[in-house]
Amino acid sequence: MDRKSVGGKVSSDIFKVVLTAMFIAVTVAISRFFIIPIPMTHGNINLCDAGIFISALLLGPRVGGIVGGASGFLLDLISGYGQYMWFSLIVHDAEGLIVGLIAGRNVDRKWIKLIAVSVGIVIMVIGYFVADSVLYNIYAGYVGIGTNLIQGAVGALIAYLVTPRLKKRI
Repeated sequence: MDRKSVGGKVSSDIFKVVLTAMFIAVTVAISRFFIIPIPMTHGNINLCDAGIFISALLLGPRVGGIVGGASGFLLDLISGYGQYMWFSLIVHDAEGLIVGLIAGRNVDRKWIKLIAVSVGIVIMVIGYFVADSVLYNIYAGYVGIGTNLIQGAVGALIAYLVTPRLKKRI
């Protein structure tokens, strides 16, 4: 969907709000569909990070943060992981915001994009280490490091493959 396909009469602010809402909805839906529970941490592996990275790389830090916080919060709410909702709001908001800030307008530069999503993964891993340690114990935090790294890496790979194609359409 682009402004040309709707007659060019849509303001950029409305267009950005619609894209933000679409990214939140798609991120929650895809993450909910591809969810793997992790009994040791009482959490899960999902594709939420892919949507956060894509939105932050394409639409900037503000949208990346909003999509991250809202989709993480809503996903935990509807998936039965209510204990993580507020942590997800903060962690994924920071993840999207920082990825968008680092990438800036340099989305075409692969190294900048790689650095941005790598920092985002580190933020997410540290955030959920703290969340698991607070909610359960520090050992649950340690167990979650590996699964969160896998989740972040898969999200980064998907974002790396999808972002160039979507950039041409937005």
